[in-house]
Amino acid sequence: MKKAALVTGGAVRIGKEISLNLAQKGYNIALHYNSSEKEALATRELILKSGVKCDLFQCDLSSPDSARDLVPEVMESLGELCVLVNNASIFENVGFHDVTPEFLETDMAINFKAPFFLSQSFSTETSGGLIINFLDTRIRKNPVEHFSYNLSKKCLYHLTKMLARELAPDFRVNALCPGAVLAPPEFGDDYLHRMAQGTPMKRPGSIEDIINAFNYLLENNYVTGECLFVDGGMSLT
Repeated sequence: MKKAALVTGGAVRIGKEISLNLAQKGYNIALHYNSSEKEALATRELILKSGVKCDLFQCDLSSPDSARDLVPEVMESLGELCVLVNNASIFENVGFHDVTPEFLETDMAINFKAPFFLSQSFSTETSGGLIINFLDTRIRKNPVEHFSYNLSKKCLYHLTKMLARELAPDFRVNALCPGAVLAPPEFGDDYLHRMAQGTPMKRPGSIEDIINAFNYLLENNYVTGECLFVDGGMSLT
């Protein structure tokens, strides 16, 4: 039986590239999406060309119960699950004074609570494996723009460290912290280049840089509790 991986937000952007990368390595893919059905179907067609299975799972991760139920649904469809990639997130620039209770709840639910309950379910339903969380280079500092987003990613950072201890030795838990690699949908490449000018490397990164870092965490079986910054040194400035 082939090994399987669950990628949340796997239909678009970095999640899509991670899904394709895992498929090329022989993993059957459980591709999660919320509202991006068209993109999920297109990504599934690309994955199938690698000769693996790809099943789609629509789920609103803002619901803790839905997040908790996702892993058993995946295992019923694809069998043994050995990799969980918590990639899905919400990213909006809302300052502290503009954060409403509803917005804070949604931000924390998708960016922190969903990975929490997915990891809980994954570690309960399976005998061992790997969790990779997607964080952000901002977690190393305390920027006040994107206030609740940054707060939720800081929570996920600490969860990564705590789970690496709690779930060892059967599970490894790591994270990636991207910097100026992929512009938000409403911005273009100029946005990335402006951000990158403030980094030691003076240039944006690429999806390939993320994939290389991801594969290191995927394949090195002696690495756990690591939060790998792929940011051209942005977090140092």
